[in-house]
Amino acid sequence: MSLWKVSRRLWKTALRGFLFCNGINGFSGFTGFPGFHSCIGQATLSNVKSRLMSSPSALAFEKGLPSAIDAERFVLGSILLDDSRFVEVAGLLTLEDFAIEKHRRIFERMAALNERNEKIDRLTLAHELMRYNELESVDGVSYIVSLDDGLPRVSNLDSYIKIVKNKSTLRKIAINAQQMMNRALLGEEDPDEIIAGAEEAFLSLGETQQAKGLMTPLEVIQNYAGGLNAFLDPSKRIKGISTGFTKLDEMTGGMHSSELFILAARPSMGKTAFALNICWHIASRLFLPVAIFSLEMSQESLLTRMLCAASRVDSQRFRAGYLNDQERQKLRQAATQMVEAPIYIDDTAGVNLLDMHAKLRRLKKTAGQIGLVCVDYLQLMSGRGRTENRNQEISQISRGLKLLSKEMDCPFLVLSQLSRATETRQGDHRPQLSDLRESGSIEQDADLVGFIFREEVYKRDRDDLKGLAELIIAKQRNGPIGKVDLVFLHAQTRFENRADDLGDAPSE
Repeated sequence: MSLWKVSRRLWKTALRGFLFCNGINGFSGFTGFPGFHSCIGQATLSNVKSRLMSSPSALAFEKGLPSAIDAERFVLGSILLDDSRFVEVAGLLTLEDFAIEKHRRIFERMAALNERNEKIDRLTLAHELMRYNELESVDGVSYIVSLDDGLPRVSNLDSYIKIVKNKSTLRKIAINAQQMMNRALLGEEDPDEIIAGAEEAFLSLGETQQAKGLMTPLEVIQNYAGGLNAFLDPSKRIKGISTGFTKLDEMTGGMHSSELFILAARPSMGKTAFALNICWHIASRLFLPVAIFSLEMSQESLLTRMLCAASRVDSQRFRAGYLNDQERQKLRQAATQMVEAPIYIDDTAGVNLLDMHAKLRRLKKTAGQIGLVCVDYLQLMSGRGRTENRNQEISQISRGLKLLSKEMDCPFLVLSQLSRATETRQGDHRPQLSDLRESGSIEQDADLVGFIFREEVYKRDRDDLKGLAELIIAKQRNGPIGKVDLVFLHAQTRFENRADDLGDAPSE
């Protein structure tokens, strides 16, 4: 091995040793810092990582992070004086909110006593700590007795809890910032992943701070837009976003914020075409921002389909280049409309919830609101972390999408595959909820599950079925289930209302 390679390896080992001993607090070289020679030989990449990614509470005092020990002591002392207040504390604080280990252990044993409906006082707490050989680790009975020393007669518990919580949040902010810096210095991940991780970490802290408590009916109505009159009057209630399909809007009341809509079908049934029709209507007619995550098709392919559907031009003729003047004019008009429509497309392959979360947050910040998020399709998304099987991974993704729709305060239209059970079913090939592929939790998380079905796919010899399509609403949490009859235009890959459903609705 060459001298250059040997020195290069020593350089790397020394750097890792420095990071391990100093917690990435900055460096200017390998000399002049304590413990350098002792730590070079023992620092490895694995223990560097474990140290860098350890929990915020474990590093609280080592790094001099914000804490309020007296406030923590008064919180625990207040519980010892009146154990009925434990529930109040436990609803606002967790173990990680306490800065030092002995306070976390005391709080954990208090929780165990409360779960068994036993009284929490000095004697029972000391006995519970002894059961787990933890009494000495909390400095013995003398420290338990001292928890309420200096506590005012009229306990100001709410203020103590607030102080402890604020200090805990400050520690987490500091630790998250440190961990992001550590990940950047290790350089083992993509910058985009680190940025997405940072956004997710700090966003979760904000959500914790803004978590809602229990509300009375009066509080709910007072917070409702328009107050009691709007709450009781259906004509004044907030309506959902129109899909452009008359019968579907009548059955669902439109697409409502925070709701997860699952649209499933077998391949070549037209689920992408149907979803794009809804996206186009919301963006071009209602002028609401629409985010489309296309995991299967490229941005160019997606725009081509939307352009042909909007202009009613044969997509095959467009691809082949056989267009007449009238068709070219239609395409130009549709393209002008498309450029002005607030449509945002991401065609990143295998996008995960973390990336989607970060991109949607940025979009909402710039656009002000999001009218609809469309994901094509669920099974192509990738999860983060290890799961036992694919079903569990899909369950995590579907649950994450539902939570994301609530956070973004907009409807999510998520496309999904169906299993081959519909193909093997004799007679009627219409899909059922049990046909949703890879996870039963999809139907549990969804507010609405719809299936696109075209019988002409199975009975190609019947001319009377050509162009006929059905949207089967198999589940709807806030409305009826049933069927919506539609027309499918093959050449333009476009769905339309049946003539008898249109009434006086304006044509697009």
